[in-house]
Amino acid sequence: MKQTDEFSIGVLSERSGVNIETIRYYEKIGVMPKPARSAAGYRVYGHDHTRRLHFVRRGRELGFSLNELRGLLSLVDGHTYTCRVVHALTVEHLRDIRQKIADLRRLERAMADMASKCTGDQVPECPIIDALFEMRSIKGSRSVRS
Repeated sequence: MKQTDEFSIGVLSERSGVNIETIRYYEKIGVMPKPARSAAGYRVYGHDHTRRLHFVRRGRELGFSLNELRGLLSLVDGHTYTCRVVHALTVEHLRDIRQKIADLRRLERAMADMASKCTGDQVPECPIIDALFEMRSIKGSRSVRS
């Protein structure tokens, strides 16, 4: 193998910061293309594999799911993406992030409320446990009926 043009999965892992098992998993699910094989049967990678893994890793850091990334990569691979299409996907993802933030804020308020009601005493009664047994939803703060 040429050191600069082709390299092993271990080198790809080092260059991309993605562990070897994850790279193999990405190949299995189609996020990464199957690599060429050397005469000895070893996987052989190149610069494009490194770039693609950086794309996937950065996308995951930004909260894109593997399915969303697969969709973006299929647009890239097919040379069918436009800035308008990518923008629309990004705005949709941003909407999901904002909803998660709102959900986390609601969760934070509920947890803070439960913690504020607890004295921390050495007694068997605990307002946190009581609150967990309540049949209310945190999202809508409505009672859940069985």
